[in-house]
Amino acid sequence: MDFDSLTIFKTVVDEGGIIAAARKLHRVQSGVTTRIKHLEATLGVPLFLRDKRRLILSPAGEIFLGYVEQLLRLAEQARQAVRGDTPRGALRLGTLESTAASRLPPLLAHYHQQYPAVRVALATDTTDALVAGVMSRKFDAAFVVGQVEAVGLEGVRAFDEELVIVAPRSHPAIGDAHDVRTDTLICFPSGCAYRRRLHAWLATGSVIPEKILELSSYHAIVACVASGTGIALVPRSVLETVRTHDSIAVYPLPEEYACLTTYLVWRPGERSLALQALQHAVTADQQ
Repeated sequence: MDFDSLTIFKTVVDEGGIIAAARKLHRVQSGVTTRIKHLEATLGVPLFLRDKRRLILSPAGEIFLGYVEQLLRLAEQARQAVRGDTPRGALRLGTLESTAASRLPPLLAHYHQQYPAVRVALATDTTDALVAGVMSRKFDAAFVVGQVEAVGLEGVRAFDEELVIVAPRSHPAIGDAHDVRTDTLICFPSGCAYRRRLHAWLATGSVIPEKILELSSYHAIVACVASGTGIALVPRSVLETVRTHDSIAVYPLPEEYACLTTYLVWRPGERSLALQALQHAVTADQQ
């Protein structure tokens, strides 16, 4: 078992098959097939279930994939460490949609200028899904709401957000949760930390929402609010990125519900040079 074979295995998984992996690796298809069969013979278990022309990871393959990802990542970190290189390679980064829209563009633009050899792959999701993604090694790091030491991750403070209620201009003034008791709530799917904060605020007025519209984009959420569909809770920073700002009314929340902090988190002991550089960029941005 060698790193070349592990790379081939990982590429077959990522590309979804032998043909696509061979194309990606600039190898002949038969060579890739031979490496996979050799790996399976060495391990004594099938790594893939073969369904006609499709390859599906077997239960043993799922377990093996986790170790392969760790080994390849450690190998890259070792190469960088002994060469004393600047950060390079891939950085798989997860983030909240609001953070991607309002906070990351200048940070990542500056990061790319400093470290052009790093390929940042960015994906958005809810806080719960992002935490799970970091723990399962789907992401090298993620921007999430709230400290997550309880699940074994490390992190640094990244951004402070102020949450506000947004409503159509025609909506009566909102002073407390009771004022939105009949409104449709427009929010992200379950697992969103901002949605949990919205429900906590509604509970202060004993409001149990009956109508909820789930969307996965703040631009879509604010657009729906502007059209009169309902009300929503959003970070104030997001409002600066949307064009419908003049068509909505913005109402503050009590401080205990309005203030949330976004953290950059990662698995302990697994900071590549690229991730270390991003951490430094985040902390420097606060100074």
